[in-house]
Amino acid sequence: MRPAPAPAPVRPGIPASAPVSAPASRSASEGAEENEPIGAVRPAKPVARRPVVRPVAADETPDGPPCPACGTPNLPGRQFCRRCAAPLRAREQPAALPWWRTVWPFRRRVRGGSGRALRRTLLVLVVAGLLVAGFLFFPLGRYVFEDVRDKLGGTAEISPTGVTASASAPGHPATAATDGLTNKYWGAPALGASLTASFETPFRLVGVVVYSGVSKEPQEFRQGARPTRAELLVTTKDDKVHKKTVTLNDKPGKQETRLGISDVVSVQLVLREAAGQGEGRPIAVGEIEFFKRT
Repeated sequence: MRPAPAPAPVRPGIPASAPVSAPASRSASEGAEENEPIGAVRPAKPVARRPVVRPVAADETPDGPPCPACGTPNLPGRQFCRRCAAPLRAREQPAALPWWRTVWPFRRRVRGGSGRALRRTLLVLVVAGLLVAGFLFFPLGRYVFEDVRDKLGGTAEISPTGVTASASAPGHPATAATDGLTNKYWGAPALGASLTASFETPFRLVGVVVYSGVSKEPQEFRQGARPTRAELLVTTKDDKVHKKTVTLNDKPGKQETRLGISDVVSVQLVLREAAGQGEGRPIAVGEIEFFKRT
């Protein structure tokens, strides 16, 4: 048999059963922490707030008439559309004026659909009446009207039915100025001589073309006398004479003069000035042409 274990030794003065006091040790540690100094503290990181879900309010119940602009329904009490802000109450259109209220001096305020077609028709009739009155009663209005027709219309050459001259040099008759050839010419013996072309049917004379000199060639042109100024005496069927002074350039080729005379029955060319005159040199007019309106 083994012997029984011996009991543990006990120190003198300290009871073996005395427990250690816990509250005393805790108070000592807390006092030590309070006496320690506070050090630096790092700043905390910002944390975003979490979104808060809120309940959505119920939309208004549109039970009124739709918007005339976009068709969106609205409440009956609204004045403007909740979508496009257009006015919901349409204005009443004023009644159309009678046609006589739209004509001056009875016109006050022209409204839509109040006889525009009738006003335009009356305006066209008034303008047409003024044009007719100006053409019939005012010479200036008739002249402007005929001048516009001359510029817009075409022209054609017209041949005279008869050609005569007050005087002619031997071998150079008046008919040589209207034969269509520029190498033959009418020779006037002196200044003041005239060439007259007559027409059977009255016509609208719009232009006269004159070829001066004995030829269109420059060398031959200088060998003869040629007119530099002349007068055109245009006679109409009412025996009225229109006078036109023509200045001719001293060079070969055609020289055109614009006219605008109605009911012409004869044209007379009177020579007033000439260049290259000398003894035995007649004043040469190579060709003269007349043009009418078509």
